Amino acid sequence: MKKGIHPELHELTVRCACGNSFTTRTTANELQISLCSNCHPFFSGAQKFIDTAGRIEKFNKKFTKKTASK
Repeated sequence: MKKGIHPELHELTVRCACGNSFTTRTTANELQISLCSNCHPFFSGAQKFIDTAGRIEKFNKKFTKKTASK
């Protein structure tokens, strides 16, 4: 490896919004995530909607307007 061209790797603890935490190595100084393997519906098997920006309501609003006009 060439010296001076590679970023430094830091060992840090990643914290999820659900409260889960794990240790990993990365070039970032801190890392917070909203979904992890413990709370993600694919891995946990629990079906829940993760709607952070109101996308479902926005879609339903557009869809109801189009069907009402037909």
